[in-house]
Amino acid sequence: MPKETINGITVHYESRGVGDPLLFIHGLGSRASDWAFQVDHFSPNYRVITYDVRGHGESERPAGPYTMEIFARDARSLLDHLGISSAHVVGVSMGGMIAFQLAVDDPSVVRSLVAVNSLPELKPRRIGEHIQLWQRILVVRLLGMRTMAQLLAPRLFPGEAQAALRETFIERWSSNDTRAYLASIRAIIGWGVVDRIEEITAPTLFVAADQDYTPVELKEDFVTRMPKARLVIIEDSRHATPLERPCEFNRVVAEFLSEV
Repeated sequence: MPKETINGITVHYESRGVGDPLLFIHGLGSRASDWAFQVDHFSPNYRVITYDVRGHGESERPAGPYTMEIFARDARSLLDHLGISSAHVVGVSMGGMIAFQLAVDDPSVVRSLVAVNSLPELKPRRIGEHIQLWQRILVVRLLGMRTMAQLLAPRLFPGEAQAALRETFIERWSSNDTRAYLASIRAIIGWGVVDRIEEITAPTLFVAADQDYTPVELKEDFVTRMPKARLVIIEDSRHATPLERPCEFNRVVAEFLSEV
């Protein structure tokens, strides 16, 4: 994967295949290589672009602070560097949030949007939601990224047949820089573009795992507030759906893209 200086930082990215541009944006603590199942599936028919988000993987890890607007500008700058004026954008978790930010900041760039286990805001309102977020921050600060990964892996991949996924997740997650990870999580806490989602006219697909952290009902509510949005639920899946259920996920996204 090549590296280029984009929006003031060095970004690690890959562009494979030919056809309509299809940009995949990974989630918090993840990296571009977690889209491997999707790159192999879509690159025969699309120009598939993946990259390590600022502070993640092999991209530069500046001290911060980070903001969702900065993350979105990084994505736009990468597309500009590649000579791409607009793309289908798929984002999981924090990557979906970046996609929402990009869609409201630069509507012409987002040809269609797929938000996977993601919402257009992260504003904890209940005590339990605040506790969950601050527990994660404290674990990372006091015990490190590997301990956090070891706690998350069984929740994301609980099946007996998912041992390899758990191990891969722990190794990749543990390689994150603690400072950059904390800067990223601070960028999303309190963020939201809910007051602007009615402006998003690009066809939008919410992909929701039935056992995701956030309830399906919440995503259904956002769908009703967007002019061209709909929801697909993937059963027996958790937050890392593209890794856990790649065949079903790829089929759902391919069907959506074929329609738009």
